[in-house]
Amino acid sequence: MSGSALRAYLVDDEPLAVERLERLLREMPGVAIAGSATDPAAALEFLNREPVDVLFLDIQMPGMNGFELLSRLRDQPSVVFTTAYDQYALKAFEVNSIDYLLKPVDPRQLERALHKLERFRGGARPELRTLFQELAAKLDAAARPDYPDRIASRVGERVHLVDLASVTHFFAQDKLTYAASGGRSHAVDHTIADLERRLDPKRFVRIHRAILLNLDWVDQVNSRFGGQMTVCLKDAAKTQLPVARDRMRALKERLEL
Repeated sequence: MSGSALRAYLVDDEPLAVERLERLLREMPGVAIAGSATDPAAALEFLNREPVDVLFLDIQMPGMNGFELLSRLRDQPSVVFTTAYDQYALKAFEVNSIDYLLKPVDPRQLERALHKLERFRGGARPELRTLFQELAAKLDAAARPDYPDRIASRVGERVHLVDLASVTHFFAQDKLTYAASGGRSHAVDHTIADLERRLDPKRFVRIHRAILLNLDWVDQVNSRFGGQMTVCLKDAAKTQLPVARDRMRALKERLEL
């Protein structure tokens, strides 16, 4: 390659993938590795401080996907996605400043991508922030499990559908499980453990072996003498729920206490 070396930065939540790509890039002339990260948040901080020429980037990463990272960058580098071919990247791959590599990365394909980067080096780059925001939202929606909005409560031959948004908590009592909603208790055909697996973990958290709490209904968290903790709900009865000692830390983390 002609001219000064391309400054490259690598982002992938798989350490072995980063190590392999670093090894391949060091064998390619005209490339200088500016750094790497397995944490997209750390990568974002570095890249907004020290812009690079090319970013080798995985798409699907925990916490922040690749498109979201790109949408938050102040300066837009050329991008090579090191990922499985993704349906939401189709539009992005048509842009001259973007390419992709299937993992595990093949040296010949890597060389092809670097030559493409060199051809477009220094040219005008289109504004891609809006595109990346759109792709990030679509990827996030596709990766999100389809959690239910309602749950069935059966009484004899009658089935009542209860909106989960109105359920303050689920509780087990006398070998049955109930959904507490609107001041009433609705029997449901699931154990607390089943509900913990089935429902959105961003909303529902287990605070006791017999209680699954809807975080949207938390009004106060009270610490008591002897290390005990209770949760006070926003319902009309101001219901108080005990928090088991082994569940306290998880609840505090979820509520950012």
